[in-house]
Amino acid sequence: MSRGWSSVLATWSVALVCVAPIAAQDAGSYSRSSTGTRELTLGSGTVIKMLLDASNLGSGEIEVAEITFPAGALNPSAGHRHGATEIFYVIEGVLGHVVNGTEHRIEPGMVAVVKPTDEIMHRVLEGPVKAVVIWVPGGEGNRIQPAENWRPLGG
Repeated sequence: MSRGWSSVLATWSVALVCVAPIAAQDAGSYSRSSTGTRELTLGSGTVIKMLLDASNLGSGEIEVAEITFPAGALNPSAGHRHGATEIFYVIEGVLGHVVNGTEHRIEPGMVAVVKPTDEIMHRVLEGPVKAVVIWVPGGEGNRIQPAENWRPLGG
């Protein structure tokens, strides 16, 4: 199996392991499909489109978003921590994934992981960068910006 497919399978295996117990809890209380629940544009031009959260999952164990960092995005003072494990799967562009001061080059088809105790900074090395980000447990969207700062989407 090629390295690219291994990364894809690893990412979705993690997502399925996390989501399967949630879906089994109450199969009637979640949306079967979605084009997204809400969107946030940050001052840097970064756009976060929330695809899956408590509003359409029916529970808060996981959030899934599409994130787009514009070309040249860099804020060296933007190191931050999350209250959840953060998993990135890069679709296009090249992400500088700086974890605890060490930069990792994440290219399309690669997965990057950050634990809640890590300090993370994102840099666009070749961009724009589009990625799928998974937060376990959920709640990171509202931690990034309060719910009232997000623009609701049709669903």
